[in-house]
Amino acid sequence: MAQWPGMSRRALLQGTFGVVGVSLLAACAPAAPAAKPAESKPAAPAATTAPAKPAEAAKPAEAAKPAEVAKPAVPAAAAPPAAKPAEAAKPAAAGKPGEQKLGAQLIGKWEGPEILAEAKRPAKLGEAPMLAELVKAGKLPAVEQRVPEEPMVIKPVHEIGKYGGTWRRGFTGPGDHENGNRIMSNDKLVFWDFQGIQQKPSVARGWEITEGGRVITFFLRKGHKWSDGTPLTADDFMFWYEDIYGDKELTPTPTADLSINGKVGKMEKVNETTVRFSFPDPYPGFLDIMGGSTYIGSAQNQGSDPQFRGPYAPAHYLKQFLPKYAGQAKVEELTKAAGIDTWVNFFRNRANWRYNVDLPVLAAWKTVQPINTPVWTLERNPFFFGVDTEGNQLPYWDKVQFTLAENLEVLNLRAIAGEFDSQERHIDMGKLPVFLENQQKGNYTVKLDPSANGSDATIQVNQSYSADPEIAKWLRNRDFRHALALGVDREQLNEVFWLGTGTPGSTVPDESLPANPGPEWRKKWAVLDVKQANELLDKIGLTKKDAEGYRLRTDNGQRLRLQMPTVGGSFVPFPKIGEMLAQQWKAIGIQLDAQEVERSLNQRRQLANENQIELWANDGSELLYGYPNHALPITTGVLMGTEIGKWFASNGAQGMKPEDPEMEKALDLFRKGPGLEAEARTKQIQEIWKILAEGAWSIGTVGLSPAVMGVRIVRNNVGNSPSRQFNGQHGRTPTAMQPCTMYFKS
Repeated sequence: MAQWPGMSRRALLQGTFGVVGVSLLAACAPAAPAAKPAESKPAAPAATTAPAKPAEAAKPAEAAKPAEVAKPAVPAAAAPPAAKPAEAAKPAAAGKPGEQKLGAQLIGKWEGPEILAEAKRPAKLGEAPMLAELVKAGKLPAVEQRVPEEPMVIKPVHEIGKYGGTWRRGFTGPGDHENGNRIMSNDKLVFWDFQGIQQKPSVARGWEITEGGRVITFFLRKGHKWSDGTPLTADDFMFWYEDIYGDKELTPTPTADLSINGKVGKMEKVNETTVRFSFPDPYPGFLDIMGGSTYIGSAQNQGSDPQFRGPYAPAHYLKQFLPKYAGQAKVEELTKAAGIDTWVNFFRNRANWRYNVDLPVLAAWKTVQPINTPVWTLERNPFFFGVDTEGNQLPYWDKVQFTLAENLEVLNLRAIAGEFDSQERHIDMGKLPVFLENQQKGNYTVKLDPSANGSDATIQVNQSYSADPEIAKWLRNRDFRHALALGVDREQLNEVFWLGTGTPGSTVPDESLPANPGPEWRKKWAVLDVKQANELLDKIGLTKKDAEGYRLRTDNGQRLRLQMPTVGGSFVPFPKIGEMLAQQWKAIGIQLDAQEVERSLNQRRQLANENQIELWANDGSELLYGYPNHALPITTGVLMGTEIGKWFASNGAQGMKPEDPEMEKALDLFRKGPGLEAEARTKQIQEIWKILAEGAWSIGTVGLSPAVMGVRIVRNNVGNSPSRQFNGQHGRTPTAMQPCTMYFKS
């Protein structure tokens, strides 16, 4: 970016955007880089926001004593730091700009909708006019027959809404599937409150834990139906478990989620509305995993590519595409007619809600125009199981419409023009001053929702890469990775791409969280030290350089080049960050080829173990067992080594054992963690983070900011949009704020 000589980008923005720009910068970052991270963060949530007892949130009819009912495994570990409203509004003391907290202007107070676990179905039910017309025409049963006898009752954050309208959003193509996945995420068995702290019932109306933590039983909602009106029963769970997860062609690699201490558990049907998970050893952390964005806990919303995640699937519909039920010849015939190469991929297509408009779902909306079209469109589910406190069946909005943007620039220009109703995904932090300047013209409000993960752009080093033995050797060399980490100028990245609002450092989560290993780990191998980086590279034998100063390979004397794909059109500008990293690494003699690729293509390369290093956020890692994929290689398709993930998930039967004993130690600690009670598990997580920070398999740059899904643009006519929205993977942003309760005021 061109700027005046001697002037930083931050100073330029101050001069250009005046008081608003100054307020923004003061809101999000400490003025002095030397300040301790904990001192530059708002205080922890006030005591009034502490969760109620889980026993009060999830009592099934057959529930045991309250003491046996599941508790959130790591209380308060998930929520990003919250600003106390009274403190946030105070002006800074004179001469102490680092203490200024003007963020109250853009970072709101915690508020959100409430899932009322004990509420009964209201005596009178309401429905959307578009559904009432279908009932009148005899095309749909009455609302009393569509809403479960035991619905999920939600108290909206502000008021009862109005029916109608289309929620407009932007997306960047089929690879941007999480844009819709997250909105569909109330189809999980267990969800979270609006702060991501306390677990709440969702598809399951409740649960209980018995036999010393070895048995976890979930109770479904009586009368719950799929979007086509077919009853949801325990048979749909057993169909997934036995016929999808149990089929070696569909699921060649199992999940560690269904094992404890390497010992495999099982799922059983108790009756039509009760499902039981049983394990050989106590499994206190199972609910964390079930509530996370995990293999067993993801439900339908995360699709079927590449994994058929559990724990249920619509048996009545999908059986027609399985050889076991329809016959191999029939399924092959259907596969050929669809123009798909194998029956497994055909089944994957039919089981994916984003592509298959006929697939029954449980979420608030269902696809009517698939994701591989310019306007991906969802329409209300007439059998959705949620109602508001007055008995109105949710959602309020009739449709969700995602309009394709050619790239991130186009998407942001449309947002600036006020073309989206509520959008937090892909909104560029670098354009925040422009968004603020255009609020009135675009008729929207800007809100900031900070996250608690350590790095928004993380250099993930593939520890199972093998295509080029010379490159693989260096990627697995700890001194080499440390040199790469020391060669990153995080302060420069922060100024240019985060407007100075982020915190430079490693990948460890926010200091306010119990999982944080200590403030000293923020800077572990995460400060610029070109001299030490070069010394480390010389020490390991990379001493020869070409005429341009780049280091040479030790096998053939050619230039050592690292390939790093960067996905465009996602969150922060990864391609541009990659280009800056390439410039920075010139100082240590490393050539980095940062090449922009489409997200779907990059995901295929991940699965094929083709990528050397990647650049992506480590979001979700702040609740390690809720979403470990960005911190550890625990399953296939992970960025740090899909073959190691396969090894871990299969308990050593498949894939590749990590060469680094410290990574193996971290994975062993991770495997044992769910068997520990909450306090011991938290200490173990801290030890894992110490190993991760020292190992530098994942190199942090800048994080603890609103940059990834935390810059929220909300049209001024949208109701029930909270002042602050939870920003984290396990809360499936924006579903923690229950978008099904949002509506248009006018």
